[in-house]
Amino acid sequence: MKIIILFFHFILPSAFADLRVGFYASSCPKAESIVQKVVQNRFNRDKSITAALLRMHFHDCAVRGCDASILINSTKANTAEKDSGTNFGVRGYDLIDEVKESLEAACPSTVSCADIITLATRDAVALSGGPKYDVPTGRRDGLVSNINDVGIPGPSSSVSAISQFFASKGITTQEMVTLFGAHTVGVAQCGFFANRLSSSGGKPDPTMDPALDAKLVKLCKSSRGDDPTASLDQKTSFLVDNEFYKQILVKKGVLQIDQQLALDTSTKGFVSDFASNGDKFQKSFANAMIKMGKIDALVGNQGEIRRKCSAFNNRDLELMDKAIGTS
Repeated sequence: MKIIILFFHFILPSAFADLRVGFYASSCPKAESIVQKVVQNRFNRDKSITAALLRMHFHDCAVRGCDASILINSTKANTAEKDSGTNFGVRGYDLIDEVKESLEAACPSTVSCADIITLATRDAVALSGGPKYDVPTGRRDGLVSNINDVGIPGPSSSVSAISQFFASKGITTQEMVTLFGAHTVGVAQCGFFANRLSSSGGKPDPTMDPALDAKLVKLCKSSRGDDPTASLDQKTSFLVDNEFYKQILVKKGVLQIDQQLALDTSTKGFVSDFASNGDKFQKSFANAMIKMGKIDALVGNQGEIRRKCSAFNNRDLELMDKAIGTS
């Protein structure tokens, strides 16, 4: 079933007008199929790419809007968002680069890196059993990426703090709970939840199922210098479905914030609703992802279309090219 419809400041009306489904229909007709082909090939080898792209998409949109600022590499003069501790472990950059290289060969300087992230995430969600939906395109790439702009709340934050963060970006509490559904394919390193375990030296977290506690203690003790990861959905960890909500209702949330969603009075009703209605979750997730993808989108003549996603275009060269072209 195709639904026509993973955080932040309200979008100006002009942005909504310039983002549209099929934006590249004339300028690069095969753009979306090129993205889909690369994502399909990666998914065939690595089903965890869906979780990686969902995290990248959110961490991009949550800072300066959906402008691909997370893709920029740091330089001697600037430490970019990518090197923030919050973005440690974000991956999928190579896939975005692969897509960009194919698109540049087909349609030079046409498809933005911001749209590539959005489209690739959409395709990965569908491949993982999630909803199939159309996303408006036409985003432009940002001209700023600074580590000091990254202020995404961590997994030990309270529901109240997380809700306030989302609200500041124009996302309702229900949409926030919906976007947390992306954790159905997510993973977390032991360091993010070890303080909840009975092995932490303190009392075990009473909101965690004892059987899950024992399982995670064993996993984290198996470490040989690395930091093992646990699936946030212990049953269908590669499927975008509503199983995540069912598990946190029975105290099987791995992260503290996940478990608190099922306990806090402001969110537990939405959790129960999605746990009992998979179709409603799928439709709501598609709508929430589309809304998230519009956060502070740059359009029209704003920003640029990067030739390489990890670096800003050389503005001096661009001005020189325009001068030569008009002389």
